[in-house]
Amino acid sequence: MADGQAQPDCLFCKIVAGEIPATVVRQTDLTFTFKDINPQAPVHDLIVPRAHYRNAAELAANAPELAAALLTEAAEVAKAVGIADGGYRIVFNTDAHAGQTVFHVHAHVLGGDFLSTFGT
Repeated sequence: MADGQAQPDCLFCKIVAGEIPATVVRQTDLTFTFKDINPQAPVHDLIVPRAHYRNAAELAANAPELAAALLTEAAEVAKAVGIADGGYRIVFNTDAHAGQTVFHVHAHVLGGDFLSTFGT
């Protein structure tokens, strides 16, 4: 669904609504950032838009200004958690074959140590 409306069966919509607890990192009017429960790096935070879009492609096609807000917020999160100077990775998994398991677009912000290159 590409209208941005919260979905009653969406895990991340429930987290944003406060129905499911999460360790909150930051919040803005447009985004909600929380700690990943299965971190893949010393810092692994998830940034979700408050509006529901299935994946990065759907978000970009329907709300490009919100896609830009997610990237802007990733830089703010990196500063807030102290990884901006050393470097960080922003990852969007788009659909199941790419590893997306929650179908509410989200950006992974990873850092805090040297991250291996892709494919190694």
